[in-house]
Amino acid sequence: MAGAPLRVSNPKKEHVTVSSSDDNAKMNQIQSTHAPDGREFSLKPLLLLVEDIFQRAAPTGLANIVHQQGAPHAQLDLLDDKILRNGSDEMMDVLSYTINKISCEICCNSSGGGDPHATTMAIFQLLSSYSWDAKVVFAISALALNYGEFWLVAQLYHTNPLAQAVALLKQLPDMFERADALKPKFEAINNLIRATLDVAKCIVEFKELPSQYITADAPEILTATTHIPTAVYWAIRSIVACTLQIIGLTGLGHEYTASTTEAWELSSLAHKIRSIHEHLMTQLSLCYHHIDEKRHIEAYQTLIRQFEIVHIENIKILRTLIYTKDDQLPLFDGANHKRVDGAKQKRVSLDVLRRKNVLLYISDLELPHEELEMLLQVYTEARQHPERTESQFEIVWLPVVHPSTPWNEVTKKQFENLQSMMPWYSLFHPSLLDRAVIRYIKEVWRFNKKPLLVVLDQQGKVVNPNAIHMMWIWGITAFPFTSIREEELWKEETWRIELLADTIDPKIPAWIQGGKYICLYGGEDISWIRKFTRLADAVAKAANIQLEMLYVGKSNPREKVKRNNSIIEAEKLSHTLDLTMIWFFWVRLESMWHSKMQHNRTVENDSIMQEIVTMLSFDGSEHGWALISKGSGDQDQMTKAKGADILETFDALQSWKHIADERGFVTALNDNLRGRHNPHHCNRLILSGTIGSIPEMIVCADCNRPMERFIMYRCCND
Repeated sequence: MAGAPLRVSNPKKEHVTVSSSDDNAKMNQIQSTHAPDGREFSLKPLLLLVEDIFQRAAPTGLANIVHQQGAPHAQLDLLDDKILRNGSDEMMDVLSYTINKISCEICCNSSGGGDPHATTMAIFQLLSSYSWDAKVVFAISALALNYGEFWLVAQLYHTNPLAQAVALLKQLPDMFERADALKPKFEAINNLIRATLDVAKCIVEFKELPSQYITADAPEILTATTHIPTAVYWAIRSIVACTLQIIGLTGLGHEYTASTTEAWELSSLAHKIRSIHEHLMTQLSLCYHHIDEKRHIEAYQTLIRQFEIVHIENIKILRTLIYTKDDQLPLFDGANHKRVDGAKQKRVSLDVLRRKNVLLYISDLELPHEELEMLLQVYTEARQHPERTESQFEIVWLPVVHPSTPWNEVTKKQFENLQSMMPWYSLFHPSLLDRAVIRYIKEVWRFNKKPLLVVLDQQGKVVNPNAIHMMWIWGITAFPFTSIREEELWKEETWRIELLADTIDPKIPAWIQGGKYICLYGGEDISWIRKFTRLADAVAKAANIQLEMLYVGKSNPREKVKRNNSIIEAEKLSHTLDLTMIWFFWVRLESMWHSKMQHNRTVENDSIMQEIVTMLSFDGSEHGWALISKGSGDQDQMTKAKGADILETFDALQSWKHIADERGFVTALNDNLRGRHNPHHCNRLILSGTIGSIPEMIVCADCNRPMERFIMYRCCND
């Protein structure tokens, strides 16, 4: 509109053209009238009342009202008392007086076909002692007064004698006869009213921004403050235009001819108001972003402080972690989720976790199927044997979904599928995990894709930042999953076949009991696998020992391992594991490494750690490997080697068979392998970078020299 002529019409006069004056001069003129006296009003209730008037007036349009032919109007809902009466009677008197003064000012100026700008400035003079938001709300309230009175008479014309008499004096029946011709005019008025109301609501919203999170000197507020006077001017200018059009509709008689120019002028004004609203909303969005960041920081700091405080019970901590506003029931009970006659899923409060050990199972929606399957086994075992736990514990799934992740049907289905598989508690919806909590989980608990199992005791204290390793190594025996319990369990352990593998296959304990030799072997090279298993079988017969072989593949087993399984089974080369148990074997071994790392154990100061690192380095190799064991516990005899070394040693059986007969097969094998050690070896240790922290330096398990550090990106496909 700036620089373009604005024509505001009077239906009984010639059109008056008012050219826009220089914007800076106009704004200086407006600012000169602004002298607020510091009075504050609760404007939101008044704005709600105004909006209600606009919504109820002519709800179905003028033509439909005319054609109702006396049908009674629907009973209007009573407005809430807090909207009508929010504050003292004295304040309401002031508001009513001011609103009527504005209405009279516009009416007086309209009688002489006055300049809309002059009328607008007269209103600014009238409202000089009020704030910018009060100016626009009082002005639009005056419009609502005129607009509401006009439509009240129109709606009651056929049903109320008083309304009919007033309508006759205003010559409204003649206007009703031209309802169709007036349709563009009323559409233009209504569009401009809606746009102006949006601007008024936006300005009030700026005023009501919480000062504890955004101050008046914030850049976002300062930018908005410079534009609000202009927005208020054009909003009041639009209010004047709409009011003049409503007033001008009375007493039209038969001489009125609808002008499309008038509708165009109102539409042009509406376009400018919408542009102003769009700009203000952009600034408002920036303000809310600023506020959200401040609230986020405050919530994050609160969370840190809560975990530093000693609590009597765990509920306060849980309420800090899980969003429970509006008395929502935030948890979904996985044990009682079945639907009965279409009943909704069972939701429960946090009270079900009161004074219990709580295991927070934290993951995103890309939860590995194998991991969930193994956790289900441990959980089921615990529930079937409650006597094995000193007190009850509960698992709660906290799904970490970043706020920027779109919540669509695919994401929703993914979440619900996972939730339906869990017999423990879970969040009813991922949104119940606040952004500050997600930040805490990532920064303090170091969550990074790989699931965590954070243990809270009955007082809400973190007693283990990640018990997932304990769960995989010892299962329910690790209860109550504290770091102290973890250290106790390691003190009781030795490097033995039971620690390494007795949980992966029920046949292993029976083999141990039967005094058999057990061989675990892995790799992906099927040629080496064929050669090794056939040679091992021949060696076992020659050495007169019972040897059971079990293929454990590689970590993250894929198609190649799956094909190897099929070939091994078809050719009866050895025993095999399904892919889930192969995955579990390697994850469990890696968990041992991380568990030891959490207690500052290294290759140099811990013999079990040395064995673990060696096994993991086997998995990092492209070639095969084998481990052979006999016995149990402290009597366990165990040796292991890379694929080429074990083949050479088996080929040379005749040179050390007599030693095997005297000192035992494993001892002789181990001695022979030690003699074949290559000082120019090359070991690779591949660890998942998303499961806990990876140290800067790891030493080789064979030579104790620091290993070089590389970053490897690896696709999940063969």
